[in-house]
Amino acid sequence: MIRVLFFFFSCCLVNLSNAQTSLDIYDIINKVSKDRLQHDIQTLVNFGTRNTFSDTLSETRGIGAARRWIKSEFETISKSCDNCLNVFYQKDFVTKEGNSRVPHDAWVVNVVAIQKGTTYPNRYIIMSGDIDSRASDTMDFTTDAPGANDNASGMAGTIEAARVLSKYQFKSSIVYVGLSGEEQGLFGGAGLAKYAKDKNWEIIGILNNDMIGNIKGVDGVIDNRTFRIFSEPTPPNETERQRMLRRFYGGEVDGISRQLARYVHKTTKTYMPEMNPMMVYRLDRFGRGGHHRPFNDLGYAGIRIMEAHENYTQQHQDIRKENGIAYGDVIEHVNFDYAKKLTAVNAINLASLAWAPPSPKNVAIGGIVEPAAKFKWDKLPGATGYKIYWRDTTSPTWDNSRYVGDVDEFLLSGIVIDNSFFGISAIGKNGFESMVTFPNQIIRD
Repeated sequence: MIRVLFFFFSCCLVNLSNAQTSLDIYDIINKVSKDRLQHDIQTLVNFGTRNTFSDTLSETRGIGAARRWIKSEFETISKSCDNCLNVFYQKDFVTKEGNSRVPHDAWVVNVVAIQKGTTYPNRYIIMSGDIDSRASDTMDFTTDAPGANDNASGMAGTIEAARVLSKYQFKSSIVYVGLSGEEQGLFGGAGLAKYAKDKNWEIIGILNNDMIGNIKGVDGVIDNRTFRIFSEPTPPNETERQRMLRRFYGGEVDGISRQLARYVHKTTKTYMPEMNPMMVYRLDRFGRGGHHRPFNDLGYAGIRIMEAHENYTQQHQDIRKENGIAYGDVIEHVNFDYAKKLTAVNAINLASLAWAPPSPKNVAIGGIVEPAAKFKWDKLPGATGYKIYWRDTTSPTWDNSRYVGDVDEFLLSGIVIDNSFFGISAIGKNGFESMVTFPNQIIRD
């Protein structure tokens, strides 16, 4: 009876903590400003072109003026939070030789702002937007390329998330970054991913925002609630042993990027139920790429968040009118209410992950030919309890869960292990929850 009462009391404490976290999350949602997003998108558009190889000296036109303005915005935000952001340029030199989309040698410059965590300063959750834009010809770095939706919307969303979240303190670090060179070959993302690896950052994941402002598709569909979450199924650098285990025990759609996608899906449905997050089981759009991919290439979790209905007449197009169709990525096509919603989606997931303890490590599973599943995992500092998740093997989301308290092993009775997939998450004292860890070891009885 005492164990039962203790378990009930523990569950009540978790629920009380969750009530407080809900207030924090709703507060973050309410603080995202449509007007600030509109102002920032217009400012970025006003630079004329932000092609990575455009003018770097002008104060009013080109990529140089754009990145200096972004840096100044991050610095202004930092001043308002007692210098809580470390703002700097991270850059790499790219050459024309061997690169078919590079018109001349140049520095690819990213603008980085880091909000250090109080408990896990070397754990980083990243939100990115792309600084650069392009005309029809990617080698044309002089023609106007306003890039209002692609990708001033994602860049403005990243700046706005920094404005809102800089008013809070988090256990893990948050990185807000404007990446360059996306249109020429994902150079900025590759540079920052390598920088993070060289610095031994422990990356929770990257939320790459590329086009978050359009609600009218080229097919005529208008939808201001649905957005896509692209994620790869398993890391490209998995070991042969991991591949072999996956073959026999499952996990074809349970890599770290897919768990990040599920986390965003769950958080959004919990706190913004009016939104319709659409998980897409693909690294990116068919035959196309985004700035999360260089992080995936190095084994980090990364997803792409973007609008559900693209309009190809407004992407990578010179501004013109042909056959009654207006081409060009101009600001008139951006829906600022929608950009606000997707910015809030990012902000609440950044906050939830940065407030949560790390994900469980060394999660083992067993229970062959038994009507039960056994679990073991390593306890984590900062975690006050753990939750077991399970789902049908054909389900895209974690549909069932059980809080099991502050333990490092558990027997889940009445569940046939063959018919479900399982995972473990860690819960902090504040009620925030980590990403789910899919079992990576087998319990041998």
